[in-house]
Amino acid sequence: MRMLAEFFPEFAEKLDKIDEIYASKHTIDEKTYQFICFALSIKGRSKPCVLKHFKGALKAGATVDEPTYILALTMREASGADDCWTHNVIDMETTQHPKLLEELPAIDVVVTMGCNVECPPERQPY
Repeated sequence: MRMLAEFFPEFAEKLDKIDEIYASKHTIDEKTYQFICFALSIKGRSKPCVLKHFKGALKAGATVDEPTYILALTMREASGADDCWTHNVIDMETTQHPKLLEELPAIDVVVTMGCNVECPPERQPY
């Protein structure tokens, strides 16, 4: 946020205001809040935020084992999501390919967007 504070201070000030609102509306305990922020910081790969929320969790009463577990949990859950996403990407690339109109099966229903833009003419009447 240092760059924002330097080059766009008005925006940085608004973010500070949002932080104040969050602090006033806490509906979870501080330790849980720090754990959630810690996990999000890991996934977001934000070094300053990881350090801030690791220290914040300890200050809120966490043992070192608790954020360590959250680190492992975040990595495990992220790897599962990354694995599923990667599998879908690879599957699409290996089993799907662009097709010419001639390769498509006969079309029996046409759905238009209703955006008042004329669609290209279809191959057959409907």
